[in-house]
Amino acid sequence: MKHVVLVSAVLVTLVGCAQPEGGPDSITAEEIAAHVQVLASDAFGGRGPSSPGETLTVEYIAAEFERLGLDPGAGDSWYQTVPLVEITADPEASLVIGGLEGLTCPDDFVTWTTRVVEASSVEDSPLVFVGYGIVAPEYGWNDYAGVDMTGKTALILVNDPGYATQDPELFTGNAMTYYGRWTYKFEEAARQGAAAALVIHQTAPAAYGWETVRSSWTGPQFKLESADGNLSNLAIEGWLTEATNQMVFEKAGLDFEALEEAASVQGFQPVEMNLAVTAAVTNTIRHSESRNVIGVLPGSEAPEEAFVYLAHWDHLGTDPALVEAGEDGIYNGAMDNATGTAALLELAEAFSGLTARPRRSIVFVAVTAEEQGLLGSAYYAANPVIPLSRTVAGLNVDGLNIIGPTREIVVTGYGMSELDGVLERVAVAQGRRVDPNPHPERGGYYRSDHFELAKKGVPMIYPGAGKDHVEYGREWGEAQAERWNAENYHRVTDEYDPAWDLSGAVEDVGLFYAVGAEVAGSDAWPTWNEGTEFRGIRDSSLASGR
Repeated sequence: MKHVVLVSAVLVTLVGCAQPEGGPDSITAEEIAAHVQVLASDAFGGRGPSSPGETLTVEYIAAEFERLGLDPGAGDSWYQTVPLVEITADPEASLVIGGLEGLTCPDDFVTWTTRVVEASSVEDSPLVFVGYGIVAPEYGWNDYAGVDMTGKTALILVNDPGYATQDPELFTGNAMTYYGRWTYKFEEAARQGAAAALVIHQTAPAAYGWETVRSSWTGPQFKLESADGNLSNLAIEGWLTEATNQMVFEKAGLDFEALEEAASVQGFQPVEMNLAVTAAVTNTIRHSESRNVIGVLPGSEAPEEAFVYLAHWDHLGTDPALVEAGEDGIYNGAMDNATGTAALLELAEAFSGLTARPRRSIVFVAVTAEEQGLLGSAYYAANPVIPLSRTVAGLNVDGLNIIGPTREIVVTGYGMSELDGVLERVAVAQGRRVDPNPHPERGGYYRSDHFELAKKGVPMIYPGAGKDHVEYGREWGEAQAERWNAENYHRVTDEYDPAWDLSGAVEDVGLFYAVGAEVAGSDAWPTWNEGTEFRGIRDSSLASGR
């Protein structure tokens, strides 16, 4: 009944106008709040993929797209089915390195496999320290040079040499590249023929502590499944604590600090450690389906070209153990990412209500399973409504400003593409500025849905909330953000609060609208800046005639 009351209230607010007024003036704090209250309500159960809350969520989004007069994006359906496999590794996983026994999961290590099998293992696999595990021809870098990794286990540093040295001429200096991400480390090790890979956890270069590793890589893990059941992936993937890694190097008679320093210099050679790795995991496997929700506003002159807006609708669902204990077990995900989904719906309303449509198509994609590793966006990138070679650019919304108007908009990944210039022009028109994310070393650009399109060449911008509050200043705004992260991020306390000041969110969503309007209304093709990882992919796509 609570769900019915909430939706009814929103319908009064939103559906009263069969043909909504378009343009940025249609973006309001009241409508953003109304959407968030529904999507983050207890009735939606935390919007877990493949849950009853998913059904309520995707039907709500689809109903809004239909009300706004968009075209269904998946043929005659609003829904793009995303096949998922849930792999739950037994917590009693075993790992023995060089005879070091007694290591326990998850206190000393965490291991798993993304292969869709009931059991996976390596036995007496030779351990090789491969530095940062990077092969980057554009930087003249190959950490696997001269070694045959077939059947071996790669031991890898997190982040990249630029962060380690703070040398602005090495990779991108303090700002993490994709080569620094743990996902890349495992992908490259598999390409090199390794049987397994273990990443050495260090809090500063990883940008999170061991507790994040423990909680993120244990329990059920959703994955996409390839035709071969992911058998091309590593048999064992995992993390070691710093203490465990130190024991491994001592067992090998090697100086970790010296080799860590050597690994940050071009020409590093991998080191055979003369230790063997034996590891095993057993899995419980469950197949399920989830859904992306896609709406399209066809362009007036070039409908075969598109600007795409992304936001993930999912969150962490409900923890039955907490509910059984009589506690609040619903991860409502109001900020993360009911606000972003609300922004997507407001953007759809702003564009669909225009008297004259943009030259190019606008694609609105509410993606699933972001919290499980950007799975919905990865599936969309592999199965786009409009080919990625004709997807001109895009923008991702993952969390909105809830503290009121700020003097700036913050761009994670600032400096990567010409889209920064577009955003700067429209920000100036608002009397605001664009600031780069102050922590590029954390690799935030590679941790949200836009990245799945970016790594296939599509220029994507990832703007977010500022901190320099118009009335209370930067220090106050930063304190609000830090407090929210400490008290609410990925916690059951991430709930809608009527005390939120969404006036700043309205300004930000207006900027997001203006970026899409400029790109979709022109015949220009924004490009990646020189030196970015994705420039070559896009250049090849454009050279092939789109």
